[in-house]
Amino acid sequence: MFDSLKKEHIVASDDFNRRKVPPASIAIHLCIGSVYAWSIFNPPLTNQFGVVAASAGDWSLQSVVWIFSVAIVFLGLAAAFAGKWPEEVGPRMVGVVAALLWGGGFIIGDFGILTHQL
Repeated sequence: MFDSLKKEHIVASDDFNRRKVPPASIAIHLCIGSVYAWSIFNPPLTNQFGVVAASAGDWSLQSVVWIFSVAIVFLGLAAAFAGKWPEEVGPRMVGVVAALLWGGGFIIGDFGILTHQL
């Protein structure tokens, strides 16, 4: 299943459309930079139940902000410990694994919001 993602299969053929590379790299950089848009998520998270006005079940800003700190720490740790991994397995494998982890993080975060658990 992951055979086409191996490093040996990433050499471009003569008919490779190089116009596919910029959209892929832009998408990767948008994913990496999405953590810096955290301030957009703060108001909806703090007003989860009281949409117009504060409610007793809402989270405080202090309880929500630590999620950004955890995200930044893990972004740095991932870069530090997995930085050489693309050289070993190739960029396709790393991109697919990163997309699965990134999407999985949003799914887990969504489940936490639905069950009102930080």
